[in-house]
Amino acid sequence: MSTEPITGGCFCGALRYRIDQVEQVANCHCSMCRRTSGAPFVSWLVVPRGGFAYTQGTPRHLKSSAQGDRYFCASCGTPVACIVAGQPAHIDITLGSLDHPEAFTPAVDVHKRSRLPWVEIKAKPQGNEP
Repeated sequence: MSTEPITGGCFCGALRYRIDQVEQVANCHCSMCRRTSGAPFVSWLVVPRGGFAYTQGTPRHLKSSAQGDRYFCASCGTPVACIVAGQPAHIDITLGSLDHPEAFTPAVDVHKRSRLPWVEIKAKPQGNEP
């Protein structure tokens, strides 16, 4: 991927971030992503935590489960990040919060068993994803 920093932030501009490296782009169909976003699924960039930094503002924290911590803008509510206990070296960043989301295409769908029945899977399968 690009060597240029990737930037993004929330709807109101109070929260901004920079990404230096992306390891994967995925659509998540889990019920927690649906409920916290209000969308049928969420597209995420999987980023090494050392390659991510907030450059403006401080996100609010939501402990969404024993395994997940979600971060969002306190002013406008935009979901921005998620850290999963099973992958502590990574942070997932919402693709829709990027300044240029069109630059990334999800390559995999995760938690497909819980997807809504009318959502069509278009991403290419990789490995042994459920």
